[in-house]
Amino acid sequence: MSKIVGFLSRRPVISPELLTLIVSISFTLFYNGAFWGKVFELHSPGLPGSWLTLIGYGVLMTLIQYVVFMLFATRYTVKPVLMVLMLIAASVSYFTASYHTYFDTTMVVNTLQTDPHEVGELLTVGLFKHLLVFAVLPIVILLRLKVSSSGWKMALIRKVAYFLGGVALLIGSALLIYQSLSSEMRNNPEMRYLLTPGNYIVSLTRVLTANEKSHLEKKIPLSAEATYVGDVRLKLIVMVVGETARAADWGLNGYDRQTTPELAKRDLVNYPDVNSCGTSTAVSVPCMFSPWGRDNYDGTAIEQHESLLDVLKLAGFDVLWIDNQSGCKGVCDRVSSIKTDSSKLQLGCTQDECFDDTLREALEERTKDLKKNTVIVLHEMGNHGPSYYKRYPKSYEKFTPVCRQDDLSRCDAQSIRNAYDNAILYNDHVLSGMIDYLKKQDTFDATLIYASDHGESLGENGVYLHGLPYLIAPDEQTHVPMIWWLSKSILRDEGIDYGCIQSNATSHHSHANLFHTILGLAQVKTDVYDPGLDMAASCKLP
Repeated sequence: MSKIVGFLSRRPVISPELLTLIVSISFTLFYNGAFWGKVFELHSPGLPGSWLTLIGYGVLMTLIQYVVFMLFATRYTVKPVLMVLMLIAASVSYFTASYHTYFDTTMVVNTLQTDPHEVGELLTVGLFKHLLVFAVLPIVILLRLKVSSSGWKMALIRKVAYFLGGVALLIGSALLIYQSLSSEMRNNPEMRYLLTPGNYIVSLTRVLTANEKSHLEKKIPLSAEATYVGDVRLKLIVMVVGETARAADWGLNGYDRQTTPELAKRDLVNYPDVNSCGTSTAVSVPCMFSPWGRDNYDGTAIEQHESLLDVLKLAGFDVLWIDNQSGCKGVCDRVSSIKTDSSKLQLGCTQDECFDDTLREALEERTKDLKKNTVIVLHEMGNHGPSYYKRYPKSYEKFTPVCRQDDLSRCDAQSIRNAYDNAILYNDHVLSGMIDYLKKQDTFDATLIYASDHGESLGENGVYLHGLPYLIAPDEQTHVPMIWWLSKSILRDEGIDYGCIQSNATSHHSHANLFHTILGLAQVKTDVYDPGLDMAASCKLP
């Protein structure tokens, strides 16, 4: 017994360089399942020469990590650095394997902008089990090891020798598989976002350096001049930004379930073929309020410039953003904004969040005594996942049984779909209530446009949630619902042919239409307006 205790109490001595190499090898073998799954799809082990290519990939991955990590590995820093890397690798590998998440810059922005409530829904039992095995246990082993000490001259010589040796092997292995590697990276560029933990580290670095630069820059106006050229009758434009609603489950689009029964009874325009600008809120929301669509997408330009709301404010409109989600992603920074407050436990709010009907109540409160041309943006909680069952009151649970787990892997596909469709059904009620309220108003011209920011994967091909790189994103994440309601008075006062609007609705549209359509409805004259993207421009009577 004493021998066993003595053996367990021993602390093996290891150099910082060898310890870094061991951890790099473990990252390659145990933390990159999604990457290896993709590689095995392209290189079946049964094909001639495949094993040589696979081994080459493994050696190359290990050496890249080793050479980079060793730059920060000294006797005093190697353990803290490797512990942080283990936590990152374990967390990223879980979401990559469980939800098929690709950690590019967009996904990193999403994680940085996620509020504590959203984070809570992702802290599942499955995640903690994964972290226990792939983070806690390795860190405990790491802490048991003793890092060898030596004079600074010997330590420097050893580090230089290890580093140069690693670089030489890296260059050699890269040359051996260059042809295969370059071909695959050209044909499947998204694969680099599966390499853990490098995917998160590189993307995080890019995001932080870009954010630092953008914070130092003053926003560039989209237009130097914007003038209201309408008549004296007051105008109210309501823009509802939906969350994670996909066109495939939208009843008005012909879905086999009627998830939009109330909207089906309203006289409105439904757009069945609409593509989002991105697959995440961080990309889509700023893009929806910019003149750039997906075809001309320029994230840097969007970040550097003001938004549609600034143009409307310049034209003399009162502009208000009402948020029931995780913020406006910079769009509303220079206009008035308010957020629903669940801490007040008002009607329609739980302890954690408010249902979207509180947005309708806020709309009514803010417009009951309208004095000025106004644009109000309502940012919904919508179908935000993975906890779809929390997005609607119990009375709207029509489709059962529902998944009541934050960890979607613990639910069957039908229960996930049921919970998601119930949230769509509730959103149908919310939007219909807003339209009914606006329809009763006779002191101002009113219109409402609803568009979801992006769609959602519900397990198709093993993919959940959203945020895949647009290049490989499935239709479920990019095809979104959009509707447009116009009051009779705004049709009359702006000379819009409603039949023309209806007939044009079945053609292809995208988020790019929103910016210019709202400017057209607002009757704002500005050089940034493009009538070719205004959904009403071709339907206005002489």
